[in-house]
Amino acid sequence: MAYNVTLADRIAEKLYELEINFHEKKMFGGIAFMINDKMCIGVVKDEMMLRVMDNHYEKLMEENHVNPMQFTGKTMKGFLFIELPAYKNDKDLLKWLNYGIEFGEKGIVKSKKKK
Repeated sequence: MAYNVTLADRIAEKLYELEINFHEKKMFGGIAFMINDKMCIGVVKDEMMLRVMDNHYEKLMEENHVNPMQFTGKTMKGFLFIELPAYKNDKDLLKWLNYGIEFGEKGIVKSKKKK
C-alpha cells in the first residue's frame, strides 16, 4: 500500500525546521514519525495520522476533515486521521503537527500487558 510521499516530505521538512528530534519508521502501510520513540505523526495513504493527548481528542474530533483512526476494524482512541483540506497550507499543517509533537514530548504510552 502506497502513502503520500509529498505529504511525508512536508511533515519531515516542518519537523526539521522546528528542530524536533525524530526518526521515521514504516508502519500501517505508511510512514510514522517517531518522537521520543512514540508514534505520534504519520501518513497512511493520503491522510495524515496524529496521536494526540487525551484532553484534545474529543474537541479535535468535532473539526472538519477529522476522523477517528480505525485499524483492523477497531477505533484507536487518541489517534486521528486528518484529511487534506485541513492542512492545505503550511500554517494549518503546523497547527496539526503541534498536536502530534505535544504527544511526543508529553504523552504516555501504555505498555502492553504481559501474559
